[in-house]
Amino acid sequence: MANGKLSASEIADLKARLLNERAELDEQLTTIEDTSFATTQSDLSGDVGLDDESADAGTATFEREKDLSIEQNVRDLLQKIDRALSRIDAGTYGICERCGKPIEKARVKALPYVSLCLKDAQAQAHR
Repeated sequence: MANGKLSASEIADLKARLLNERAELDEQLTTIEDTSFATTQSDLSGDVGLDDESADAGTATFEREKDLSIEQNVRDLLQKIDRALSRIDAGTYGICERCGKPIEKARVKALPYVSLCLKDAQAQAHR
């Protein structure tokens, strides 16, 4: 796969993928928020017996922390997708934000929301 600039049709395909992934993540986020709200409401209602209280509280805390972690990951990915869509609109999509060179096509096609070329992404990871 060439490392040159992305063609207009490649960008259009990647934009469609980004929009589709964004819609799926929005749906996932809504599900997480609805589940989290329902769990919080049942915790507040006190539907737990005394014998099960501490075990259920620990399980509820673990599940809540897991949901919060997943929710944060989904929100982070949504932000990356939104920034990628903004770069498409600005005409800077597929260009490394650090060095200004084209991002490797294989990298963009694998992770359409990336903003750094492989070299700069590796450099940032080592910081």
